[in-house]
Amino acid sequence: MKRILILLGVFTFLNLTEQVYAQGLFTDSVRAARAGTDPQELANPSVLGMGKSKGIIIRYERLPRFGMHSQGQHSNVEDARADVLRSNRFEFKAYAPLVNNPHFKLVIGGGYFLEEFNYKEPETQQYPLYQRLEDKNLRSLDGQIIMLRPINQKNYLVFRVKGELNGDYGKYSDISLTRYLRTSMEAIYGWKKSPYLSYGIGVQLGYAFGRQTIYPALLYNRTFNDKWGVEAIFPANVTVRRNFSEKSLLYMGYKIDVATYNININTPPFDQYETVELRKSEIKGRVRWDREIYDFLWFGLETGYRYNHRFNVYDGRRRDANPLIENHIKDAVFFNVELFLVPPRRFLKQ
Repeated sequence: MKRILILLGVFTFLNLTEQVYAQGLFTDSVRAARAGTDPQELANPSVLGMGKSKGIIIRYERLPRFGMHSQGQHSNVEDARADVLRSNRFEFKAYAPLVNNPHFKLVIGGGYFLEEFNYKEPETQQYPLYQRLEDKNLRSLDGQIIMLRPINQKNYLVFRVKGELNGDYGKYSDISLTRYLRTSMEAIYGWKKSPYLSYGIGVQLGYAFGRQTIYPALLYNRTFNDKWGVEAIFPANVTVRRNFSEKSLLYMGYKIDVATYNININTPPFDQYETVELRKSEIKGRVRWDREIYDFLWFGLETGYRYNHRFNVYDGRRRDANPLIENHIKDAVFFNVELFLVPPRRFLKQ
């Protein structure tokens, strides 16, 4: 089972689906497609029936109480146990088009992510890792450029470049690009077979295992009828979609979240390492409901079960090294709430 999870974890197109779908200018109704489609429309990854593209996203996620067991993998690193009362995650994303014409689309995006850990009786915690996670939040500040190049009515190319500053830096911390910066790139070549089916194959240059490596991925978007569809970048994110109406959609599936953070532990034995990295990956089975509030304003509610695959600490200068600490985190239920802005209907009708 663990080998299977490791194989799944290498494919980490974590945000590409939202960014790619932001290029589509389709209506939300499958019935509208049956009434007539433009045979000259150039290819892109979106299919009819998908939810509207998101311009601004605000998300809050919470994981209730769970246990953490840390095992030192070196003779000078001790073991420890603790209870985490809660883990809170806050996220903000924004996307804006720079170029939008039939033959080339360019979108810029940016985001900020924060995760905090609240331990039970933090004043009694003596373990350096727990003290650091209690005192400092994990943060990520990113910027990216997404390009969509329709080649003709049947083929398209998507390319993305992303830079992230990941670490436990704070408001008054010095942010070193050489220490915190992570860059990744993705490219997908796709086929638009019909307004209801689009698929593609691609590669990513990313950090799934801590060192920069190339991984493959498959994109598959399909709408079967007025009610059901699939949206996937396999195997990192697979979702079944249920359309109740243009204003209400239900999603069911799973996704894999992967991240690497540079953390500062200045107490022995960790102070001997130039950098210390926390590498995490988790698999989430989830159910999500999106609902329109008013025209351009929507909300999303999501819940599910999180399986922790990895939450380990490494010597950051040795990409292939064994972990300094292996953390075993109890699986837990999670929930999140999201508000997001979409293009007003009058823009889609133009």
